[in-house]
Amino acid sequence: MQRHLFFARFVSVMRFVYQSRSFTTIVVDAGHGGRDSGAYRRYGPPEKTVTLDVATRLSRKLRESQFNVVMTRTNDVFISLDTRVDIENSTPNSVFVSIHFNDSRRRGVKGFETYYRSPYAAELAQNIQNRLCSIKGAVNRGVHTADYRVVRKAIYPAVLVECGYLSNRSEGHEARNGDYRELLADRIAQAIVEQRHGPGVYRTSATTTVSNQESQPQPQAPPPPRRQRKPVLAPPGEGPGLAPPTLSGH
Repeated sequence: MQRHLFFARFVSVMRFVYQSRSFTTIVVDAGHGGRDSGAYRRYGPPEKTVTLDVATRLSRKLRESQFNVVMTRTNDVFISLDTRVDIENSTPNSVFVSIHFNDSRRRGVKGFETYYRSPYAAELAQNIQNRLCSIKGAVNRGVHTADYRVVRKAIYPAVLVECGYLSNRSEGHEARNGDYRELLADRIAQAIVEQRHGPGVYRTSATTTVSNQESQPQPQAPPPPRRQRKPVLAPPGEGPGLAPPTLSGH
């Protein structure tokens, strides 16, 4: 009996480990929506707006990488947490990625955080966190387990990604920038593709590559060569170290 239970547990673990590397569909969840605005600070736009934008960009990149994608919402509507759970659990052979932005009463707090509940989602959560923290100037606030309903009730690997603090001046301003939101989506997509296919497979779009480059000073053109003046030869009897000629003829 004990041996049978051990074997059943082993099969269950291997099934989920295999699934975390062999998924074909990603359920992309844009946090909040409709009457639920989420975080709303003066530095950044409403959370529901930027989560939908990043989720839409992420979905496009994943489809370009040949994944099936299911979005929990595609416009500004309210979707209950239980409905989101139903969508993720009714999508076989999938992983669930919920996009959020953070908020704090302390304006100086900033950085990325990624959450999960099931140990089968830990590797995906860490990969996403690593890729987000490769962005220039990123602050790594770590990967954590959490009791959020969308990850707690998931039967497939599920993660929740906090893409920065809207309450922070710099990250709130960055969230308003479309190029920056494209970069966030690109890093999350890269982590998901690498989770499934391994490193070196994902191809970053040219637009994203440009937006992530550090600004480099442009080389200045060398100044035009100065025109060399022909030396004026002193007449005989003049020049350095020579006495001027006398007018008397002596």
